[in-house]
Amino acid sequence: MSGQSLTDRITAAQHSVTGSAVSKTVCKATTHEVMGPKKKHLDYLIQCTNEMNVNIPQLADSLFERTTNSSWVVVFKSLITTHHLMVYGNERFIQYLASRNTLFNLSNFLDKSGLQGYDMSTFIRRYSRYLNEKAVSYRQVAFDFTKVKRGADGVMRTMNTEKLLKTVPIIQNQMDALLDFNVNSNELTNGVINAAFMLLFKDAIRLFAAYNEGIINLLEKYFDMKKNQCKEGLDIYKKFLTRMTRISEFLKVAEQVGIDRGDIPDLSQAPSSLLDALEQHLASLEGKKIKDSTAASRATTLSNAVSSLASTGLSLTKVDEREKQAALEEEQARLKALKEQRLKELAKKPHTSLTTASSPVSNTAGSIMTTPAIDIFSTPSSSNNTSKLPNDLLDLQPTFHPSVHPISSAPQVGGTWGGFDELGGLLKPTVASQNQNLPASKAPPNKLVSDDLDSSLANLVGNLGIGNGTTKNDVNWTQPGEKKLTGGTNWQPKVAPTTAWNAPTMNGMHFPQYAPPVMAYPATTPTGVMGYGMPSQMGGVPVMTQPTLIYSQPVMRPPNPFGPVSGAQIQFM
Repeated sequence: MSGQSLTDRITAAQHSVTGSAVSKTVCKATTHEVMGPKKKHLDYLIQCTNEMNVNIPQLADSLFERTTNSSWVVVFKSLITTHHLMVYGNERFIQYLASRNTLFNLSNFLDKSGLQGYDMSTFIRRYSRYLNEKAVSYRQVAFDFTKVKRGADGVMRTMNTEKLLKTVPIIQNQMDALLDFNVNSNELTNGVINAAFMLLFKDAIRLFAAYNEGIINLLEKYFDMKKNQCKEGLDIYKKFLTRMTRISEFLKVAEQVGIDRGDIPDLSQAPSSLLDALEQHLASLEGKKIKDSTAASRATTLSNAVSSLASTGLSLTKVDEREKQAALEEEQARLKALKEQRLKELAKKPHTSLTTASSPVSNTAGSIMTTPAIDIFSTPSSSNNTSKLPNDLLDLQPTFHPSVHPISSAPQVGGTWGGFDELGGLLKPTVASQNQNLPASKAPPNKLVSDDLDSSLANLVGNLGIGNGTTKNDVNWTQPGEKKLTGGTNWQPKVAPTTAWNAPTMNGMHFPQYAPPVMAYPATTPTGVMGYGMPSQMGGVPVMTQPTLIYSQPVMRPPNPFGPVSGAQIQFM
């Protein structure tokens, strides 16, 4: 099986929809592809463990969920990803794993889909056991043996006797779980198990280095221990010799699969005479008869043994340092490649100057042409001569500055009822007025409403003169210039002559008090007084007196919310 399966793609898409980038990356790192997890996915998850806003339990649960899959590839890659984060991720990740009661319950895992599934299931069970033991070790000692400080002033070399006798067996248990993976070179047949083996190989070197330093500290303290402590120490040393043989076999497999010989440490065993000296010392404490041995001979034997183990520790340290240096060089090469790629991308892009005050930018004939941006939210100053479009009824919208010709300069065509301006707006009839030819800048201020709604409505009612019985007889039309709606304290209406209408007839009946029906509402709010008389009864027909309407703008606008209801007939005087 190769390539991402349909299930992988669907699962990743589901996490994309839910917005969980961590879960999506976990799915991509543990696909059905028979290869190790991709480095870019592992690097992203490592970075996630370093982010404080990332939920570590959620990340771990996503990995645990993938181990419930029936495919050996998905389960194996989930274990590899977990191991990788335990080694290279933030310590918060392994701390959380150590705090859980259970981790991987794969002791009975078996993939029956094929022969390869049977073979790999065995290594999955062994690998999960090692990861469980690694987390348990961290829970017991509160640190990772593969990351502890080493050397003469390291953690294991400076540990006191009581703590040392409790700590070294924990290392032995973790080392046993690692060596129980027990893989041969001919069984490393695919990229998945190879990735797991490489992580185990690196753990084995670092873990054995801590193990070796613990044994050195134990030997240096052995001849000063009590009888019970010497008995425990001798048993620990015998197990150490057995595990040294097994670790040597593990390193041979690493060499057979192509790992560089310089990355494999040289293990030097202590002389066999050391074991005899330790046994004789314990026998003497138990009161048994032993061969005569001087303190000088014991010191010489101990010194030789410690020297051999120290050389092994030095070899392990060199391998570890070499690995760190290789990782550093790899990261530097990666950064250099990214830098060169970025420089090439910048070189391909044309050099353009950034414009902030002028927008939009148009490129014509290879040159950059900028046009001033129109800020539709700015309030113009009084010295701005650009024509303004009328604001809405309550003057609550910011003034818009269109780049059009002034309306006052538009030619007007039509008869008594006007015509159309150059923008297609309907113009109303005009009557000669003394204010008609005034410049727009000298037109009297006639703003109908202010920014406050309450005061605007009060001002509007006052200007309409509702209920005061006054009428204004002048229909005053002015040229549309830069002027505001009529109204204000100093505004004086002009008296207009009464317009005579021919009385309409309907079904042979004559109605002298009715005016022709209104064709459309005016463009702006009426600025004159709308005086309505009380309806009277005339032949059983109610008659309403004519209101006098004065308009300031000739362009047609939507219906006036304060005007009469659509369809009603208004009688003009």
